[in-house]
Amino acid sequence: MSDRLFSVKDQVVLVTGGSRGIGKELALAFASRNAHVIIAGRHKQTLDEAATEISTPSNQVTAEICDISRTDDVDALIESVISRHGRIDTLINVAGINKRMKAESYTAEEYDSITNINAKGVWLTTQAVGREMIPQGSGAIINVDSLNTYAPLRGTTPYAMSKASVLMMTRGLANEWGRHGIRVNSIAPGFILTDLTKKVWADETMQEWGNINTPLGRLGTVSDLIGAAIFLASSASQFMSGQTLRVDGGFTAGINWPIEL
Repeated sequence: MSDRLFSVKDQVVLVTGGSRGIGKELALAFASRNAHVIIAGRHKQTLDEAATEISTPSNQVTAEICDISRTDDVDALIESVISRHGRIDTLINVAGINKRMKAESYTAEEYDSITNINAKGVWLTTQAVGREMIPQGSGAIINVDSLNTYAPLRGTTPYAMSKASVLMMTRGLANEWGRHGIRVNSIAPGFILTDLTKKVWADETMQEWGNINTPLGRLGTVSDLIGAAIFLASSASQFMSGQTLRVDGGFTAGINWPIEL
């Protein structure tokens, strides 16, 4: 019973930003549980390398080139997935970019580069997948949000704004598409060690700050997100929609101060 409850076997799962970092590890997690996984991204070489690494002789992962900020790319991606598999059971929106600088220093182009992917691109992809899920009468959409939505870090205001829009999209579409059997939820990771963030956390001062301010006493790893994603994609969360799972080691639960009890 418990195995079936958390099963994603034979699901058709589309992961954007699936060539590296969180997206790649989630793709691997689903593929290893016998889901049919498609990874999408902008860079062919890294996509192909990731697909080769994740694939097994009995379960081949498909790589699709797609710039999610471009409507034509998104439409072509969804058409390809549907033509090959006939449906999409789960969409995992991981693709995103971030920049860190003083708020007064952002150019309009830098602002657009963030929002075009994190807000517009996630919307376009979700909208296109929703058009397929509605006639199916079922589907799970999992958005990777950010703790910046709840506690913006200095230098990341445009990023926080873009991720806040994902939170509202999660709630809005859960409300609008629930009658079609579509569940829309999100995961808000805390400080996660990935290839993209390891440079930041290589600094001992930063590591100490992260460990001290995370109640569980450590930085997260991508494997810490797998359980939440499997849960939200499976029937274990069949009556859950419009919610955000904060996988942050308790970071947003409160503020640590330098007084010992």
